Amino acid sequence: MRIALGERASGVSARDQVYLALREAIVSAELQPGRRLSENELAERLGVSRTPVREALVRLRDERLVAIVPQLGTFVTLISSEAIEDAAFVREALECAAIRLATERAREEDLAELQANLVAQDRAQEAGDADTFDRLDDALHRRLCELSGREIAWQLSRRANGHLDRVRRLSLPEPGYLGEMVAEHRQVVAAVADRDPDHAEATLRHHLRMVLSSVPHIREVHPDYFEESE
Repeated sequence: MRIALGERASGVSARDQVYLALREAIVSAELQPGRRLSENELAERLGVSRTPVREALVRLRDERLVAIVPQLGTFVTLISSEAIEDAAFVREALECAAIRLATERAREEDLAELQANLVAQDRAQEAGDADTFDRLDDALHRRLCELSGREIAWQLSRRANGHLDRVRRLSLPEPGYLGEMVAEHRQVVAAVADRDPDHAEATLRHHLRMVLSSVPHIREVHPDYFEESE
């Protein structure tokens, strides 16, 4: 297993880069649920001191992606059904409110940008490139929130979304999943282009609930990744 910092993004601090790298490793299951984490090991692999690693782990604890247990250590949390449902509730409330505003505010050049994203999603889906698709998926949802004029909706949604992201990432390799996601994204963007806030909200709500429908199957495929059901 290898974690690497990407190229330094403009305006992104080393501390934030460490947080993003560790979050991505957890969400993608590169750092598997239940794994014990060593600050020294992570710092060495990322080529940084222990301080930004420790700070990142505290942020990830607040997102319920790691658990810091006194005298025992720090562990990647198992995927929690309650955390998934909490994340879905927050995301649906924020993004569905945002997309209603986006239908009113989106300009022609904004709609062209959304369409270009969909074209790139098609290419990623045809190539079976789940990593590229995942980045485009995030970019589309973020842009829809930005178009609402309330970018904080995306920021708050992302903060709560860790466990839901984990299930979504595990779903990407499933046969037919990427194609279904692209088709639903097209319906959402079409509703925004039609300036129809009711339809845009309804199609987005349906799309966001798609991830929840995959939870039982993902739990069956990866039982060791999940908390035991009560």
